[in-house]
Amino acid sequence: MPMNNATRLARHVQAIALVGLPLIWLLMFALHFRSVSDVFVYHDHYVPVPAATTVTGLIEARNRWPMLHDPHQLGYLSLPLVVLMAFGLRAAAAGTRPILAQLGVAITVTGTIYLGGVFGLFTALMRGLGDVDAQHAVGAAAVFAAVTADHGAYGLTRGLAQLSMCGLMVQAASLWRVPHIPPWSPIALFIGAALFLRYWDVDNMMLLAALCLLVAFIPVARELWRAAGGASPQGPATS
Repeated sequence: MPMNNATRLARHVQAIALVGLPLIWLLMFALHFRSVSDVFVYHDHYVPVPAATTVTGLIEARNRWPMLHDPHQLGYLSLPLVVLMAFGLRAAAAGTRPILAQLGVAITVTGTIYLGGVFGLFTALMRGLGDVDAQHAVGAAAVFAAVTADHGAYGLTRGLAQLSMCGLMVQAASLWRVPHIPPWSPIALFIGAALFLRYWDVDNMMLLAALCLLVAFIPVARELWRAAGGASPQGPATS
């Protein structure tokens, strides 16, 4: 049946989120690099900067940049778009694979809750350490290392946050052979989510993963926008 105004508005918002989120994440990861050449340095796994180096740099910087210049802050503020994006993918697939679409959005949204913990932790740490007196640098570095240790609470939170990418992989499967969605779209989504899982915290590989998400989401967003714009209410996006 035809869409009501509320559903039409929801589809438009979801379409915007599908394009807006990967663009913000591309900027977020790009802000991690000091030069263009750094983007092309390959690491098989995350190589952390020594805690003392990170903490000393933050103390010396004294928060002399706007908070929005912190990539973690951008990621933190973008999380509502992840939820809207997930429901947009569900709307696109619900008419063809409703159970798989519902499972995917549930896993994605659950993981996004814990992803907020990861971004929130680093947002607070990076900004808070800028206010620490230099005489406490050694102690601050020890605290930073302990808080971000893989075996601690952060490791648990990070593991749960990765459910967001597992959910996207399920949502990619739900989009396979959905009418009006080209087959390369769910493939690009699956690859992007898999890259996030494989190279978690490796910024240049996550930059590539975000680019895969953008490529995957554009046709889905276009279909949601088309279906909500008064066209014939056929296809899964109108369900």
